[in-house]
Amino acid sequence: MADQDLRIIVLGGDETGQELLDEAVRVLDPDVVGLPLELEHYDLSVDNRRETDNEVVSKASEALRQARFGIKAATITPEGKDDVGSPNRLLREQIDGRVIIRTGRRIPGVSPVAGIHDPISVCRMAVGDAYGAEQWREGTEGAEDEIALRTERISRSSCRAVAEYSFRSAKRMDARVYGGPKWTVSPVYEGMLKEEMDAAAERHPDIDYEPVLIDATYAGLISGAISGPTVIPALNRDGDCLSDFVLPLYGSIAGAESVLLAFDDDYEVTAAMSEAPHGTAPGLLGKNIANPMAMILAGAAVLHYVAQVTGTDEAERASQAIYDGVLEASRAGIRTTDLGGEASTTDFTDEVIARVREKLKG
Repeated sequence: MADQDLRIIVLGGDETGQELLDEAVRVLDPDVVGLPLELEHYDLSVDNRRETDNEVVSKASEALRQARFGIKAATITPEGKDDVGSPNRLLREQIDGRVIIRTGRRIPGVSPVAGIHDPISVCRMAVGDAYGAEQWREGTEGAEDEIALRTERISRSSCRAVAEYSFRSAKRMDARVYGGPKWTVSPVYEGMLKEEMDAAAERHPDIDYEPVLIDATYAGLISGAISGPTVIPALNRDGDCLSDFVLPLYGSIAGAESVLLAFDDDYEVTAAMSEAPHGTAPGLLGKNIANPMAMILAGAAVLHYVAQVTGTDEAERASQAIYDGVLEASRAGIRTTDLGGEASTTDFTDEVIARVREKLKG
């Protein structure tokens, strides 16, 4: 494999997010995973984004487009409208990210909610919809007749990317595609995603497909109607809310990772940036007690996409070793305090590293 195929862009962040990224990078050390990885670092902390007026985000985006693979720490998004905003939004736009896929899974030793045991992936569009919508108000401010309006947009290409990747993910996971938008109430707008889901189902007749309205999807998640590995395609805002609902059903969001994907015209992955689905946890900063599991799993995910894009068996083997090492460590009772254990942040990472080394020995 060429050296450029082994370059991973490491996007630093804020507070505990950066500390947990450091733990994931320890696991991705070439000496641990047995791959000649080049880890190229960019500081996306809020202070550096302010200092560079977001130029560092643009440089990181260009590096990610070229290298194709990245892993990102949690970052602070300032509230002020004239501040630097969200680096996630800029990264999505600048690498032409189309899909975000977040996968929740059972953590050994942690009790799930509502009998959820099998993996569930929420596959949502990464841009458009309620995010970036034009908004305005009309009427007298504060008066009863004041109204608020917004104009949302989705594209056929984004809907097609979500639908197609949902079915391709379901095939890899031996899963079904379940759920969908509220197409009965919004047949023109939300119906576009449903049309693309139906079209993808025709292209993938071997995948079990059960389209369900978004409200019924939520109900199915807590009523037991969803069983077995599942992929749920979603609009941007629906998927954002749905992810925050699905991941805690496993008893913790620690067993999940989030991946932003860009595609070529055939919906083959051209760039993948992984991260943990949690925030910067300022209250845990410097205490060595935060759970690094999700961030380490993000490292496993990025190696999976290295393998998928480059066809490299060694990268897939390393990815699986990390996934297995994380879950086996938890099964053995090596857990941080949030999961009822006594391990520190670094203790858990040390255990995963030892298990990964053992699995990749020889």
